[in-house]
Amino acid sequence: MANARSRSRADRSTGAVTLQQVARQAGVSLATASRALHGADGRSVGDELRRRVQAAAEELSYISNAPAQALARATTSVVGLIVHDVADPYFAAIAAGAMRAARERRLMVMIAATFREPGLELEYLRGLRAQRARAVVLAGSGLAVSADTERLAEEIAGFEEEGGRVVCIGDRGTDLDTVALDNRGGAAGAARSLWDQGHRRIGVIAGPRELTTVRHRLDGARRALRSLGGALPAERVVVGDFTREGGRAATLELFARDPGLTAVLALNDLMAIGALAALQQDLGRTVPKQVSVMGFDDVPFAADLRPALSTVRLPLEAAGEQAVRLILDDPAEAPRRVLLDAELVTRASTGPATHA
Repeated sequence: MANARSRSRADRSTGAVTLQQVARQAGVSLATASRALHGADGRSVGDELRRRVQAAAEELSYISNAPAQALARATTSVVGLIVHDVADPYFAAIAAGAMRAARERRLMVMIAATFREPGLELEYLRGLRAQRARAVVLAGSGLAVSADTERLAEEIAGFEEEGGRVVCIGDRGTDLDTVALDNRGGAAGAARSLWDQGHRRIGVIAGPRELTTVRHRLDGARRALRSLGGALPAERVVVGDFTREGGRAATLELFARDPGLTAVLALNDLMAIGALAALQQDLGRTVPKQVSVMGFDDVPFAADLRPALSTVRLPLEAAGEQAVRLILDDPAEAPRRVLLDAELVTRASTGPATHA
């Protein structure tokens, strides 16, 4: 009776049963449903999961379009790289690494920038899929909450079903191959370094809170300060754009709230550059004698600033290289997660606190 009722519901629907419906019925992700039914991206799933998905497909009368899948698997030599902003040195470094690894395999990288508009990521993935791209690297930070998340997951599953591969740089909470950067650990190390230099009134300037990267970095700093007996109250965190201008405005707001801060932790280097400008040009503070500034990412010109920027180094080029290698290697049975460590780099923009 249950099968009959389900088939009846499917027959009355306005369109064919989708893989999304099968995944929901089986209680699995779209990618897992695709792998169970079609062997998408070369990975296998466990027998129990496969039986569950197959049962859901039968119950819903799901019909796979095998000819269309076979046609779609005729891919090109293009690897798509979707970033937030090509002008941002963070993404430029990732792109350099990805292009270097792709060149080794005689592949071409096509770069698209979303400018942090979630809908554009979905649009670009659809476009790359339509152009028969071989694989796609999602390098932009995921969003903690987004109406496009489910649609993006569905598009990824469809792409994989056609033989495409997708890898993420940065944790997105998906069952995709992922190159993760230790944002929490890096931020914790930065906060501990400032604490060890005697700083007790530390302010943070951060990018948009909806970005998972921002959330992870904030969480790392908060946890570290709490473990040391300190705290990071809400009034000492100012959110702005992940840009030089955003950092400058956020720093001015931070010191308007608490003029006695002795250190600023910027959650990316572009914001840290803005912080240096605000402190030295707008507020007349000496760095690091009066206020220390710590950045994050270690973009190429961080060492050339005056004073040279203390920061957290992330292996961004290595992340781009590793992402491309993951999508070109033979698929694994389970999604792979490669964690790249962060490294504290101490330069001239931080020093001992003159007053706590």
